[in-house]
Order: sequence, then C-alpha cells, then structure tokens
Amino acid sequence: MGIALQNDFTVPAPVNEVWDYFNDPERVAPCLPGAELTRVIDPNNFEGRVKVKMGPVSLSFKGTLKVISRNEASHTVVMKGVGGEEKGKGQAEANVTAVLQGSGNSTTVKITQDITMSGAVAQYGRGMMGDVTTVLMNQFAKCLSSAIQGKGTSAPKAASGLGIAAGATKVGMKRLFGGGK
Repeated sequence: MGIALQNDFTVPAPVNEVWDYFNDPERVAPCLPGAELTRVIDPNNFEGRVKVKMGPVSLSFKGTLKVISRNEASHTVVMKGVGGEEKGKGQAEANVTAVLQGSGNSTTVKITQDITMSGAVAQYGRGMMGDVTTVLMNQFAKCLSSAIQGKGTSAPKAASGLGIAAGATKVGMKRLFGGGK
C-alpha cells in the first residue's frame, strides 16, 4: 500500500536556527514519537527503531535512514527510510522531504511523505495512516519548538506518542471497519 501525506507546522524560531536543528539527527530523533536513533554511520546514514501503534496493532520497525540531499539555500532536506518489522514480515519505506520557509522569527516546516507499507500495517489503509501521522507530527512540532526554545528536548513518552489520541484512533477505526467518518 502506498500513500502520500503532507503536514505543515510553524516553529517560533528563525529559519537558520530551525535548519541547524534539523541537520542534527541526534537532536531531532528524541522529538519523533516512538523513534530511537541507534547508530550514526556517517553524516548522511543512520540506523534506528520506530514503534508505532495504530488502533489495536503495535508495530516495531528497525531500519535505516539516508539523507539523499540537503540544500541550504532553499532549506530543503530529502531523506529515505527503509525498515522491517522486528517481530513480523511487514516492510516500510518512506521518502520524506522537509522544506523550511522563514518569516521573521518563525519558520513554517512542510513535510511531505511518500510511504509504502506491506504486511499487517498495510491493511489499515490511507485514512488511518493519515490520522496517525497527523497526531505524531503535531507531537513532533511541539517537542521541536520546545527544544529549539531551550525548554527541554524530551519527546512524548512511547506510550503517549504511540497510543495516538483517542479521537484519531476512533476516526481511524470507523474508517477501517465502516460506520462513517
């Protein structure tokens, strides 16, 4: 199953400051709910784990992230992540583009994700994936803003980051099993 998702959020900091933060995976990873950076291979290649809960299914993926390109002039970074379930046969691949646009003392971050999944997670379909991704991106944006402003770098704990807000799970389950939007 392949889906394309886009999320936008604003960080209350100048674009150069946000760009510098985005280019430091050891600072960014703790803000991604359920993510763990396990190894820095070189400045463009990383290994890690991601735990995701969608409705009744909890999945743990182990994989790699490669920075394909960085363009400081346009504040654009393109990445590719590939992983497999640690306790299953599912696979995931994501092509992610982040574009940062500054406006005074704030930065709008636009993240586009092209995700391809197989295995158990693929059965949840586009609606649920979109709902889950939106909740996770909102948590990421809050953590990123706090970290850049010096108010801490702690990410949402795995349980809260992975539990997904009740509203998103309820909407996703209705889409999965029918019963409206």
